[in-house]
Amino acid sequence: MHDDNIEVLRARVIAASPSLNSTENNNQWWLLGTSGCHLCDIAEQIITQFQAVQPISYQHVDIADFDEALMMEFATTIPVILTPSKRLNYPFSVVDLQQLIV
Repeated sequence: MHDDNIEVLRARVIAASPSLNSTENNNQWWLLGTSGCHLCDIAEQIITQFQAVQPISYQHVDIADFDEALMMEFATTIPVILTPSKRLNYPFSVVDLQQLIV
């Protein structure tokens, strides 16, 4: 099941961060956050724990690089994980990440 909104959202993120516009990144998970975000640090630790059992690759995406409209859209929800087909807002656990795979 593919969520069109995720494709649109990922396209907007790519527009804001052109460095993400690569074939490799298209299949990656993105962790949207920003520096100094305590919850983002925790989210990164959770992903690292998850990677021990599931070899996913992810890219940290700083929302500070976005235009204001897109940044404001995520300002109160980060950290957010965007997979190629799903969105997961914090709080999440390793179990929640496992659900993104199936």
